[in-house]
Order: sequence, then structure tokens, then C-alpha cells
Amino acid sequence: MAVNIEIKARVRNYLELKERVEKLSDTACQVIPQEDTFFNCPDGRLKLRQLSSSHGQLVYYHRPDIAGLMRSDYQIYDTADPAALKDILSMAYGVRGVVSKVRNLYMVGHTRIHLDEVQGLGKFIELEVILQPGETDEEGRAIAEGLVRRLGIQQTDLVGHAYMDMLEK
Repeated sequence: MAVNIEIKARVRNYLELKERVEKLSDTACQVIPQEDTFFNCPDGRLKLRQLSSSHGQLVYYHRPDIAGLMRSDYQIYDTADPAALKDILSMAYGVRGVVSKVRNLYMVGHTRIHLDEVQGLGKFIELEVILQPGETDEEGRAIAEGLVRRLGIQQTDLVGHAYMDMLEK
């Protein structure tokens, strides 16, 4: 499985944070509308991310629900027919819920920075340090901590739950 070190926080001042992220980013912003359908799953989380009618990603991941840096183990499967896959998974597992968002994706080195506007929840930032072969969790944490400081993310804004969990509450 692939591994990343991630952190999620609420955004207080979106325009200010976006400006900071853009100054750090190695890439232009990629705007990605996403609809994530979560399925009932006894261990971890299983979601189908629909990016278009002909592109989707089945994502299985396991991570703790803590407000702070956390390790996430994940596996991604690309599909050219997300509607058919959604139908099969819905029948097999049942749908837990749906999260709709617009994601602004930036890259800083091998860290994905997401500025998300989540329907029904508001605006968030996620950092995902994608661990490279031979890179330790501690090295990934150090990268994330450096970005948290540089972006001015406050401890009080950290979130420890997936968007799906927050929508259920």
C-alpha cells in the first residue's frame, strides 16, 4: 500500500491562505470537482471518487481519526466506468453517504496541498506528504510540520475526521 502523512484543518481566511499556498507551489492550481461516494466498510474507508463520467478512482484507506499529523495507508484503483462500479459497490456494500467538493490542488515537492470547498461543511486545507521509497514517517512528518508553520495553520483549526464523518454529525 502507498503511505502518506496528512493533516486537515478548517480555513479561517481563504484568500490569504490561497496566496500563501500559491507562493510555495511548484505547480499551477488544478481545480477538480469531486463527488466521493462512501460505502459501508468494516475496516478503514472505501470511497469511489467520480472525477468525470469516464474517470473515477476507487480509494481504500486506513488512518486514525486524530486532529494532527497522521499516517494514512491507501490503495487507489482507476476506472473508466465509475457509474458501473458505483452500482456494483452499492449493491454489495450499501452507500454510507456522498461528499461533494471542489478541490484546488497544488504541489510542493512531493506534498499535495488541497484547498477544499466542501458542500455543507465549508472550506478546509489538507496536506498529504506522499512518502517516497525509503522515506520514513518521521521524515514525512518533518515536511508536513514545516509546511504547517509556513502556511500559518493553527492548532485550534485542526480536524481529525473525514468529511463524511463530519457530514454525518
